[in-house]
Order: sequence, then structure tokens, then C-alpha cells
Amino acid sequence: MIRTRITEMFGVETPIVMGGMTGLGAAPLVAAVANAGALGFIVAHMSPTKAALLAEIERCRALTDKPFGVNLTLLPSLNPIPYDDYREAIIESGIKIVETAGRSPIEHLAGFKAAGVKVIHKCTSVRHAVTAARLGVDVISIDGFECAGHPGEDDVGLIVLLPATADAVDLPIIASGGMADGRSLAAALTLGADGINMGTRFMATREAAIHENVKRKIVENTERDTLLTNRTLRNTSRVARNAISEEVAKIQQDSTKTIEDVRHLVAGLRGRVKVYEGGDVDDGIWTVGQSQGLIHDIPTCAELVANIMRQAEDVLARTSGRVLQTT
Repeated sequence: MIRTRITEMFGVETPIVMGGMTGLGAAPLVAAVANAGALGFIVAHMSPTKAALLAEIERCRALTDKPFGVNLTLLPSLNPIPYDDYREAIIESGIKIVETAGRSPIEHLAGFKAAGVKVIHKCTSVRHAVTAARLGVDVISIDGFECAGHPGEDDVGLIVLLPATADAVDLPIIASGGMADGRSLAAALTLGADGINMGTRFMATREAAIHENVKRKIVENTERDTLLTNRTLRNTSRVARNAISEEVAKIQQDSTKTIEDVRHLVAGLRGRVKVYEGGDVDDGIWTVGQSQGLIHDIPTCAELVANIMRQAEDVLARTSGRVLQTT
């Protein structure tokens, strides 16, 4: 059994986290992750109102008695997002774990702290992790350049970013980006993490509410089948390489282009309807990380978590025995 500051702080059986994933972070998948012994997060902005978020939290509680949390991603949006209402819903519901991402969570920290809510903040650089620690978050989730979604603008891989962050902050750290199996967990623990965050790997599970074509495509793809968009806009996104993302990247080779020139292609609704629901993996932007090169099956969440823990324990035992030999 692997125990870390993450398992102790949150009362979970394993140091494995499924962070917030737009389009997927709903009660059934989050509950499956929790029942498997890991920590999952409902995505707040998938609920249009405070009442809807409260209902989604209760739906998850009906499916699991294990700990789970809510993700609050603080990013610019085409439509206003009721963040204050979401914060109130989280506190009123009694949820005790929140994952924040995007801009600084400072405007929400006082309310969460007063309610005894632990805050995990996702960062993409050491300097942002240091700032978040100073503001009073409880855990840092550090995203390496390999990650799906928004890897930041520094282009630093996790093998450097993780230990650099561990040197800079005295908080529990969750490693994110490229994490997909027991070797990932063993490596992250060795580099100073207290747990790992997986998004892409949980997409390719039986319980993930996306079309089977998407899951099979993740299995078929290699680590080279992602693409970076929005670089010229300083809002880099790692997405699946397909006809639409290739078109976006081609348009954005012209640095004078703005979001308006690609809005019809990158709209999240298009990706959800065309790809996640319709199964056309080539007709919308969808988020995926380089870790897909390590994904070769579509297990249940319970099978996945158990396999990762067995492999991590085996790797740590074999590695210590091989490397720490005395002569």
C-alpha cells in the first residue's frame, strides 16, 4: 500500500486523482473513480446554475460514499460564468475538496477556508506554484508540458518541472501531464510528488461518457498525435491532432489572426456534440494529452486504478532492489 500526504489529507485509498475535465466531469464517472479508491472532481461549469450544481453533487453522493470534490476552473469565457454561485453551492453542499485552475483563486480562498474546504490549485510553472502557496492553497497540482488542455507558455516538461516545484514549495504536490500508469506514479513519487493527476487515461475507461470512437482513437494514437493551438494568442491548448486542429494551426501561422478567425472551429460545443456525443473524432477540437501514447486498453475505473497501484508497487520494489545494491 502506498500512503502519501494526499491519501492522508483527503482520506482516499490511492494517490491517484482525476482532475476536472469539461464534458466528462459528471457524477457517474466521478463516482466510479471514487469507488475505485481515487479522487475525482465534478466540473462546476458543466452545471448552468447553483441549483444544478447542488443537484449534481447530490447525484454523485447517491452513487458513492467515498470522497470526491468539485473543480472550479477560472478562465475567460464567451458567456459569463456564475463563479460566486458555484462557490456558495460547494460550501452549502458540504464538499470539502476543491480543485481550482486558470487564474488565481484568491477571490474564493477566504470563503473556502472559513468553511474548512481544502483547495488544490493547478499551476503550469514554479513561479505560479510559489504564488499559490503564498496565497494559502493547500495542495499544488503541477502541469507539465505533456498535459492535455492548457500547458502554459513555458514549455517545461514534468521531469524538470516537478522536482523544481518540490524544491520551491512545502506543500503536497500532485504531478500532472503524461501520467498514465504505475510507472508514471512510481516516477512521480520519486521526483517529489505525493500523487498523480490523470485526465486522458480516465477518458479511455468504460465509465467515461464519451463516444466509443473517441476511446478507441486514444488507444490507437501515439504520443505524437497531439497538436498545440492558440500559441499566438498566449493561450496554448494541447488537443488531438485531426482535420480541425490542423486547420486551426494553419490559420494561426499568421500571428495577426485573432480568436474570431477560428471561433467557429474551436467552440467547445462543437467538440462536445460532434466528437464526444457523435463520435466523429475528426470534426471538432477535443482535448487529449501525450500520455495517450501509453494507453492500450479501455478498462473500468476499478480495473485501471488497481492495475496502476499494482504496477507502481512492483516498480518501486524492483527499482529499489536493483539500484540500492551494496557491494
